[in-house]
Amino acid sequence: MRVIRLYQSLPANTESQIIGKQLLRSSTSVVANYRAACRSRSNAEFYSKISIVIEETDESLFWLEILTEAGIVKAELLVELCRENEEIIKIMVTARKHSEKSK
Repeated sequence: MRVIRLYQSLPANTESQIIGKQLLRSSTSVVANYRAACRSRSNAEFYSKISIVIEETDESLFWLEILTEAGIVKAELLVELCRENEEIIKIMVTARKHSEKSK
């Protein structure tokens, strides 16, 4: 929800909107694929969905960094979102490793 509000607050210029839409797509994909992983029917399906969650979370982190580096959003406003993305990556990598062990 914070990413949606961030997107809504971005300037209306083309570059901000393009980067913002990329962030919006990747961050909503994180949630959708995590939900799918929780409902997976097999360990292989769980592994696959969690892998997508990791990729999309990393991509979201990338777009947050681009927003900062491009001077669109001040870095201090994104610190918490970036930290949250990094934590999600660590948790999902651990979950993926545990799913490998239970095969």
